[in-house]
Amino acid sequence: MTSSAPLVLVPNYVAQSYPGGGAGARFRGLDRSIATSPEDWIGSVTERFGQSGIGLSMLSDGRSLRDAVEKSPEDFLGPEHVAAFGDDLGLLVKLLDSSERLVVHAHPNRDFAKAHLGCAHGKTEAWIVLEARPGAEVYAAFTRDVGRDELRTWVDEQRVSEMVDNLHVIPVVAGSTVLVPAGLPHAIGDGVLVLELQEPTDFSVMLEQGQFANGDLGLGWDVALDCVDRDGWSAQRLAGLVSEEGSRSGRLLPVEADAFFRAALIRGGEDQVLEEGFAILVVTSGEGKLGGAFSGAPLSIAKGDTILLPYGAGPVKCLGDVEVIVCRPPVPGASSPARPLL
Repeated sequence: MTSSAPLVLVPNYVAQSYPGGGAGARFRGLDRSIATSPEDWIGSVTERFGQSGIGLSMLSDGRSLRDAVEKSPEDFLGPEHVAAFGDDLGLLVKLLDSSERLVVHAHPNRDFAKAHLGCAHGKTEAWIVLEARPGAEVYAAFTRDVGRDELRTWVDEQRVSEMVDNLHVIPVVAGSTVLVPAGLPHAIGDGVLVLELQEPTDFSVMLEQGQFANGDLGLGWDVALDCVDRDGWSAQRLAGLVSEEGSRSGRLLPVEADAFFRAALIRGGEDQVLEEGFAILVVTSGEGKLGGAFSGAPLSIAKGDTILLPYGAGPVKCLGDVEVIVCRPPVPGASSPARPLL
């Protein structure tokens, strides 16, 4: 097998303590009993926090994707990416589907991760809603300033209703997108299937602890709570992170996301060419083919498929009555945006 051709990625379920809703299995065309977790880590070079080897995507030749990228970084990632980031992929993509509201939590930013976790990445993320039940909601950002002592009391005494009641409630439909900067407290409601792009870590500070262990990342709450954005966000400020336009072609996330990841929706056609460069492709509807100068025959694709497109495949044409979300790593040279947006 050579990395110069697109690679079909099989499901990579990572065990979680919360139950899946079955939408992820249906999206992939699988029997629900096969989907053993609500989280499918796609093209993952990221390990579960505190669990070596868990979470890594495996290729058909038995290698992990991480090992393959480390061996041939320019073939997978391209010279411009390698010059900027080395063999650091800089991206994790997930399918996430829960039958219950996820717990309220937050993720550290890059500065916090460097100082306390020995990692260059925090965990800014974005949600692209693939399916949503009627009335579905997500939650993000406090509606008012929350004092540090007040937040600590909520956590110590698990005052969950106060946490949730002080978060903005965001209605979502299929096609909605939400950019979630590191530090922002948030949760995803039940009945929502999301494609999540994020920095490649598994760092979460569980304000609502539920069944999660290491909710403070092993740092102690005095340190862990320093990563939480306790500011009150206005509805106008929050609107800069949210799109409710539904499915549409082209860029799916605001330009401020480019320092972390990129996503675009494309529809197959004779003039639809994907430029060379690493990408994770998620087929959201229809059937088609990927063709190009890479070795082998054109690759047939259909709803639910996930494909790794290496730089070495060159430009690839997407053909047929098919829609694909193209997920890419950060733009080389893009700097982390400053407040007020992020």
